[in-house]
Amino acid sequence: MVGIPTRVALVSMHTSPARQPGTGDAGGMNVALRSLATELAARGVEVELLTRADGAASERQLEPGVVLHELAAGPEGPIPRGELAAVSDEFGEAVATLAGRRNARYDLIHAHYWLSGIATLPVALELGLPFVQSFHTLAALKERNPAPGSTPEPDRRRHSEQYLAGQATAIVAGSAAEATVLIDEVRAPAERVWVIPPGVDVDLFRPNRTDADERVRETLAVAPGRPILVVAGRVQPLKDQELAIRTLAELHALRGWAPVLVVAGEATPGDEAYAAHLRSLAQDLGVVEDVRFVGALGRDRLAELFTAASVTILPSHSETFGLVALESAASGTPVIGYRGSGMVESIAEGRSGLLVDTREPRDWAEAVTRLLDDPQGLARMSESSRDHALDYTWAASATALLGVYGSL
Repeated sequence: MVGIPTRVALVSMHTSPARQPGTGDAGGMNVALRSLATELAARGVEVELLTRADGAASERQLEPGVVLHELAAGPEGPIPRGELAAVSDEFGEAVATLAGRRNARYDLIHAHYWLSGIATLPVALELGLPFVQSFHTLAALKERNPAPGSTPEPDRRRHSEQYLAGQATAIVAGSAAEATVLIDEVRAPAERVWVIPPGVDVDLFRPNRTDADERVRETLAVAPGRPILVVAGRVQPLKDQELAIRTLAELHALRGWAPVLVVAGEATPGDEAYAAHLRSLAQDLGVVEDVRFVGALGRDRLAELFTAASVTILPSHSETFGLVALESAASGTPVIGYRGSGMVESIAEGRSGLLVDTREPRDWAEAVTRLLDDPQGLARMSESSRDHALDYTWAASATALLGVYGSL
């Protein structure tokens, strides 16, 4: 088809699309890359996923039409994300070598996250290819609502994002909130910015999964009928699982008892002390018996957890969109999130959940109480949550992305 690419390179230098979300630096971006690659391949596009190898360089087919290349750059083994910029040139050279070795002329290069951009923009320029940039997170967006005590983003990142925004043939934003920051603060040309929200696997994340509630409760030792709250994502100050634990303590104060809070996810490298602090905090607040730290869950187990939960909490200081909100909604579980950045788009207030204007634990506890104390209203919102999620599919995201590619 005229204008539709036949082979594209999707670049994720700092984290492999094959890595389990919730571990290391893997999160919603990993889900998005893998899902988009699958949908593009189903439409006849050959997709090559390019990432930095933690060990030896390798190549493997993940599924028909999707090949993962793990390219050597820098010393073997994991490199902290803050130090990866030092090997970006070497990674870019590996990408250029791969293209030459395979005699493969990509139709375009699509970089995901700023590190991938600074590594592969020179490759695209050298090969004369269209260059598409997705940031997923922006320094300017994170610094609007920083986590307490967080380190400011390095100047190199801010300058690199501005440079990439000016050089990219097209920029794909995940939400209108991100697009606004790109145009107003990162100075991206408005005519090059496209908004394509992420999708959700509505077949995997669905209500009424057979026996899911019973299995989840047995595994977590939660009595039948006791509400379950979920907070899912990498454990780090930006995601603010601390607010969820303090909310649980406020629920005790309000009601004399509390649901069980399930914390799903592992600490991002460098945030191990924060994870330990959460356990100590739960102990100090007297709610440790009501908290389950379950680590990172596979996609099937996460889907079952959402199905069994009454409410999901999304306490992040900042989210470009908030994929967890869609996955929970698709499972029929309403979400309570902070009214900020992309969460005002991923959560349809009154339809798929509630938005809280403050970061005061008491206000969050009152929002949870409002849902739990109205079983009929919660049941109605469970149904409308699913309807909201059905508006977002990876098939629609891939179709929109092909439209961007075709325009180039």
